[in-house]
Amino acid sequence: MKTDPRIDTLLAAGRPLRSLEFFPPKDDAGVEALRQTAAALQAIDPAFVSVTYGAGGSTRERTTQVSSILREAFGYAVMPHLTCVNHTREEVLAIARAHRDAGIRNIMALRGDVPKGVEPSAAFKEGLRYGSDIVALLHEHLPELCLGVGGYPEKHPEASTPLADIDALKRKVDAGASFITTQLFFENDIYHRFVDRCQLHGITIPIVPGIMPVLSLKQAQRMTSLCGSTLPVKLARRLEVAGESAEAVEFVGLEWAIGQIRELLARGAPGYHLYILNRAKSALALAAGLAA
Repeated sequence: MKTDPRIDTLLAAGRPLRSLEFFPPKDDAGVEALRQTAAALQAIDPAFVSVTYGAGGSTRERTTQVSSILREAFGYAVMPHLTCVNHTREEVLAIARAHRDAGIRNIMALRGDVPKGVEPSAAFKEGLRYGSDIVALLHEHLPELCLGVGGYPEKHPEASTPLADIDALKRKVDAGASFITTQLFFENDIYHRFVDRCQLHGITIPIVPGIMPVLSLKQAQRMTSLCGSTLPVKLARRLEVAGESAEAVEFVGLEWAIGQIRELLARGAPGYHLYILNRAKSALALAAGLAA
């Protein structure tokens, strides 16, 4: 059985890593489309891919299925997401052990989103309420796993202040996290200031920037509103000028993302994580642009 490399070991080698994020499709037709995307993206040879986990564990089976497909059919090293919303401690450990037994060695450990219509007080069990709780649980019982956590360069929407958000991130690091992947952002100064704040608070593990190539103005507005990120006026205006031309919009989004990535790597970022929304075309075009 193949065992995936630990991401912290890859990061320690000092070579910038490129990684991709998939989300589990809702049906079998979506799974087949994902297979086609995964096959196309083999050409850019990502260091690893991640697979998201729906609110309240709603995609638990699909996450496992997609993780297995990506590893066994396409040879990717996989980092499944795992959340503590609506799970007992033993359920979390059982899922993580199943991943471990399949050869997976990396998990993105998150609090997770509370499902719509569920009161936060009813969404957590057995003291698993924060990201630091699931990190501590996994680190204690499955130390062979490398645990990634999320970071919000512009503050988590539920955090009272930026300082409170950094304190929460520090608790996840102290609990056993090995690296941080950021929420998407569109202005690199936001990432660099975030890294500086983390270092001032004793957070020294790698912080991987998360980048999303924009496919439409409406998409960018929706995503930024969901995660508390800022859409720069300059980018919004360029997308508005592109109008309804999908080709023009894609050009603007890719050019912006390529500029971000080049500057980030030049200033020492440990790599970049692409939020590709299960679409191969933009990721392939972005890789080609960076190689030019």
